[in-house]
Amino acid sequence: MKVISYNLRKHRAAGELTGLVDRYAVDVLCLQEADTRSIPDQIGGLHLADATSRNRLGLAVYYRENTYRAVEVRSMGLKKSLHDRVLKPAEERMLAVRLHDIDENRDFVVCSFHAAPLTALNSLRRHQIRTALQELGQLGDGLPVLMVGDYNYPVFKENLGQKVREQGYELNLSDARTYTRYRFFRGHYDFATSVGFDIDRVRTLPQGRSDHLPILVTARITDPVPVAGPTVTAPTSVRSAR
Repeated sequence: MKVISYNLRKHRAAGELTGLVDRYAVDVLCLQEADTRSIPDQIGGLHLADATSRNRLGLAVYYRENTYRAVEVRSMGLKKSLHDRVLKPAEERMLAVRLHDIDENRDFVVCSFHAAPLTALNSLRRHQIRTALQELGQLGDGLPVLMVGDYNYPVFKENLGQKVREQGYELNLSDARTYTRYRFFRGHYDFATSVGFDIDRVRTLPQGRSDHLPILVTARITDPVPVAGPTVTAPTSVRSAR
């Protein structure tokens, strides 16, 4: 499975998405800072599972419709930073989709995540990550989970990796830096956190119009367990599904 995560920088890089999906044969596309009022239902053969609705620049998840079916969608607002409370840039910072693999008859969860900005403390971002992973575990108890996105975590990533492992997940950084806008904050910001997946590679793709570089995650589900019962063909959600 190939998953791209991309922070579009206030939707500026939206025009690159079809090319990325086609070039890298992407199965799932996770977006941050997308203009959710204007995004299309289809991008390069991928179908929109859902997008956040309480913030204009929000999250979206697309999936390959002839390979997967969306079973359930869940979005969530996480603990807010002072920046969030004053400027209100984002009410929802995670968007998760439970997908059913049609050929393999198994489910897994994929999530687009966007942590609080650099003005917040790492401790707050760790709280957001911990809460998001707990929520994902409830969405698919025992299912493989892959959470990708902009973690906004410039330093002390070893500490974050340890905290993530304590929750039973693994944190994977890309093979090259993913953020270039500010001289003193360049580095790895976009990660993949997973359980039940073998992560073959997390690759940083060439930079486009965003200050974030997209990452391409190549992953395989480990020890797949068939899902009993009939396949759910219509997604359900904590709010109305798109």
